[in-house]
Amino acid sequence: MTPEEIVAFVEGLAAAVAKGDSEALRFAATMAAERSHNGVTSSRHTFWERLATGAYADEATVREAAASAGIHLAPSYIAVCLELDEPAAPSDRAELRRLALDVFARPDTGTLESGAAVELLVPVAREVDASNVRTAATLLPKTIAKRRLPLHLSGGVGGSGSATSVPQHLQRARSALAIGRRIFGANRVYVYDELGAYALLHGGASVEQLRAFARTVLSPLRDYDEKHQTELERTLRVYFTCGQNVKTAAAELNVHRHTVFYRLRQIAEICRSDLSTPHDQLTLRLVMAIDALHS
Repeated sequence: MTPEEIVAFVEGLAAAVAKGDSEALRFAATMAAERSHNGVTSSRHTFWERLATGAYADEATVREAAASAGIHLAPSYIAVCLELDEPAAPSDRAELRRLALDVFARPDTGTLESGAAVELLVPVAREVDASNVRTAATLLPKTIAKRRLPLHLSGGVGGSGSATSVPQHLQRARSALAIGRRIFGANRVYVYDELGAYALLHGGASVEQLRAFARTVLSPLRDYDEKHQTELERTLRVYFTCGQNVKTAAAELNVHRHTVFYRLRQIAEICRSDLSTPHDQLTLRLVMAIDALHS
């Protein structure tokens, strides 16, 4: 609303009050409410756009901007990027946005549009909330099928963190969408942290990022070995070195082959991996190689 429009509006309202024109007053009140709503909506959208691009310098600045936009800032946000698999009309994207907001069911969820994608910044207070959002996101294709909606989507879920880390997690959600669709196919929603080696290769990780990734994957295995005086990490190394031949690995470890099978099941459970899939094999082999090179 320009300054001239504001002056004209105020003058018209004053004239209506002076005349006691109830119809004009009702019209003026409606217009004021509508413009106020549009102003709040615009302010909120601007906040989410600036937050997504990392425009705010620190947490205090973010909080101040959120308060000005009438947004209650959450402790953490999890980023979700959704894109329809077929050329979509604006009405289809709007339907997708409504569906996602309904499924996540969290107030003050930030929504953005980036090209053909709908992006959401979902507020979470605890890790269990983030886990629930990830689960709901990965089930979206099934939810769409159950509701018989004419939509086919792919998506990516980034990590969760404070408002100032939103740009990083949003980029991870976009990467998860790109990697998952290219490697595993469309009509699924992929979680960045579950893409393992593919996420590293896609992002061109630095040596320190590679080392951090290897530590993250191997830590549960090493902690278990230390606590229970087992040799699960060594068993996994020997198993891969022997070309995944259980009999040869058993001879190298000087144990029965059934012991190797048992240890491999333990490793899969502890690392939350499936050693029969190429995806998890690639991740674990890469982790072993990184550790051997940079430990």
